[in-house]
Amino acid sequence: MGLSASGKTTLAQLLARALAQRGFKVEVLDGDIVRTTLSKGLGFTPGDRVTNLQRIAAMAQNLVRQQVVTIVAAICPYHAIREEVRATIGKYVEVYLNCPLEVCISRDPKGLYRQALAGEIQYFTGIGDVFETPVRPDIEVTTHGENPEASLARILRGLAALRHISPEPAAPLEKTSEAPAPPHLSRRLAR
Repeated sequence: MGLSASGKTTLAQLLARALAQRGFKVEVLDGDIVRTTLSKGLGFTPGDRVTNLQRIAAMAQNLVRQQVVTIVAAICPYHAIREEVRATIGKYVEVYLNCPLEVCISRDPKGLYRQALAGEIQYFTGIGDVFETPVRPDIEVTTHGENPEASLARILRGLAALRHISPEPAAPLEKTSEAPAPPHLSRRLAR
């Protein structure tokens, strides 16, 4: 979680790739994409934000039950909904992308801060609505002070410290061009 333009989508994709390489089944629920599908029609009022996050949490809980590592890239601005999500999902790791508002405004890849500052978007997190700094994130990265690869490494170290993953990635499987011979044939071939 973090402000808009803090790097959530970028890090979610990098983390998904890293975990998939370790053999995990992974799904990314990106807040922007969920808003255009599952939460279509919701606005950005505090109530709509909570409803959106409750829907994402329900979907994440279902995926977690199916043993799919679920990475949610969402702003999640309120402490109360974070605690609700933590209680709902159970196996929950809160990763806070700490990036100052000024840096996020300067990045503004979608022009949303510009619109919010011009009064075109109400309740925009950080401008017209609050972002409550996390009280106890499990992992915190400073995306304004390090590149995405360094942030990813910090997240992976944090997940290893929490014992969700092993410290080192699994050894890559050797690739062969053909399948091994069945045991009865391999004995024959060895003679």
